[in-house]
Amino acid sequence: MGRRDVEKRWRDPRAIRHAATYDGAVIGIAAVAVAVFLAAGESSVVIAALVPGICLLGGLGALWIGYRSYRHGGTWPVWQGAAWLLFALMLVSLSLPTLALR
Repeated sequence: MGRRDVEKRWRDPRAIRHAATYDGAVIGIAAVAVAVFLAAGESSVVIAALVPGICLLGGLGALWIGYRSYRHGGTWPVWQGAAWLLFALMLVSLSLPTLALR
C-alpha cells in the first residue's frame, strides 16, 4: 500500500491488454458453450448451465489474478473491471437454463 494505491492514474497498457485477452478468452469459451447448447436443440439444462458457470469461474479467476497483482504492487483495478464484466455476463446468461425447461 502506498501513494499509488489511492491515486486514480493507473496506466499500464500491458495489464490492460492481458485483462482484455483474458476476458476475450473466457467470453469465447462461453460463446462456444452457447453454440453447443443451441446446436443440441435447446434441451439440455446442464449444457445451458455451463454458460453462467464459465462466466462465474472466469470472473473469480480475474479477481484472483487481480489480488495477486495487488500483492505485487501491480495495476489491480484493471482485473477488477474484467471480473465485473464477466459477472455481468453471468447474470445475463442465467436465463439460458430456463430455455431448456420449456
